[in-house]
Amino acid sequence: MEDFPESSRPPVVEAIHAEIDKVVVGYDDVIDDLLTVMLAGGHIILEGYPGIAKTTLAKAFTHVLGISYNRIQFTPDMLPQDVTGHYYFNQKDVVFEVRRGPIFTNLLLADEINRGTPKAQSAFLEAMQEKQVTIEGTTFPIPSPFMVIATVNPLETEGVYAIPIAQADRFTFKLIMGYVDDEQELDVLRLKASEPIERMNKLNVIDTSELFEAFNDVYVDDDILTYIHGILKATRNSPLLSIGASPRAGVHLLNASKAKACLEGRSYVIPDDVQYVAWRALPHRLVPSPETSTEDVSMTKVIDTLLSSVSVPLKE
Repeated sequence: MEDFPESSRPPVVEAIHAEIDKVVVGYDDVIDDLLTVMLAGGHIILEGYPGIAKTTLAKAFTHVLGISYNRIQFTPDMLPQDVTGHYYFNQKDVVFEVRRGPIFTNLLLADEINRGTPKAQSAFLEAMQEKQVTIEGTTFPIPSPFMVIATVNPLETEGVYAIPIAQADRFTFKLIMGYVDDEQELDVLRLKASEPIERMNKLNVIDTSELFEAFNDVYVDDDILTYIHGILKATRNSPLLSIGASPRAGVHLLNASKAKACLEGRSYVIPDDVQYVAWRALPHRLVPSPETSTEDVSMTKVIDTLLSSVSVPLKE
């Protein structure tokens, strides 16, 4: 395949990284993926051990983008109205009023979402898909942009609930956040030795309006659409899988590929964008076949096999 022209990252992307790097070290790829999902209008699952800066990263991200932020700590006794809100009787004015829940924000950090019951987790479904919340029959729009970052602790096995496929399918990406390298961890210690909260409050706000405008103008050729469709079909026809990717997954692949192109400074999508996105957008949506599970075939191997089976469009 011929090489596509080199692109350069927009200055606004570099500025966002420079600001977040003041408080979070070693997660440049995750910052890129958060920006990708935000531009694509999607949501993200972060899986990682406690104490690796998932919450700090989310806070810094909202500070720099100048958007609102709420956090929910999920527990087994949480109810849907703890997320969405509820009506209450105002005795002073003798009227029922709505008390909006934490979901009414730009970025919602759903901490340890798998500790909540499926019923509590389901409170997100309407908001994630339709950007609105229904409280006792009345529908309310939620702020735009709206993004959910759901965290999962891989060490916890007791008192947790699996995220249902129907809900997992609404998350654009699932990322694994590991430990940073030795030098980066030393940088973390140096940062924590000074005033971390004060540094967070001093982060500059970066105007991302031009980034959203550029995203809307990204061109997608029919060959790229055919390529995305081919990947979807490959997941559904593979003997390695019991459940393949949904049509919604295709929309997420498309939008995230456009966002990736935008962050790379291109006005068009190339196959590399789709492949980059596929590694992050597909694994949490796919269910291995019994044979795949029995033979202990990794999801990495499954994705590699699927992508290798689909013809990559050539540059004319």
